[in-house]
Amino acid sequence: MSVYFYGCITLDGYLADKHHGLDWLHQTGTTEETNYESFYQSMDITIMGKRTFQKIAKYDNPHTFYPTTQNYVFTHSRSLPQAGFLSVNCGVVEFVKQIPEDKNIWIVGGNSLLSPLLDQNMVDFLIIQIAPVLLGDGIPLFTQKEALKRFQLKEVKKYGQFAELVYRKQ
Repeated sequence: MSVYFYGCITLDGYLADKHHGLDWLHQTGTTEETNYESFYQSMDITIMGKRTFQKIAKYDNPHTFYPTTQNYVFTHSRSLPQAGFLSVNCGVVEFVKQIPEDKNIWIVGGNSLLSPLLDQNMVDFLIIQIAPVLLGDGIPLFTQKEALKRFQLKEVKKYGQFAELVYRKQ
């Protein structure tokens, strides 16, 4: 099993603006400019929080966002209004530990799921695109407990206006 974070942040390290908005991202470029498709094809499972799911659920046909993966949403709701997404109400570390070893897991979106996994040294890859945007305030990517974590830089790529850094856990 490998756990991946794949996502885009601003130059100053934010996933979203202070209202959880992503206009800055949509105004900068599209997934067609990145390696998103090949990355997604290598994933078996997506894990996301309720806020990320709510953003997806606003679109027409949200089940088409992640059609070939098992999609889990961490929420207190017992069920979700969209087909293709399963509700999970437990700790993310506990949940990930029970996933079979042959699965690739994508942590989609927020730091509230990423941080506990980083705290437990369970994140194998960080694939971070950086957009040429400064927000000055917002939702940061990293909020894990204070502890030294080392990753090794494997690749640097350029996609349109995005720089992509690929790190592997040491």
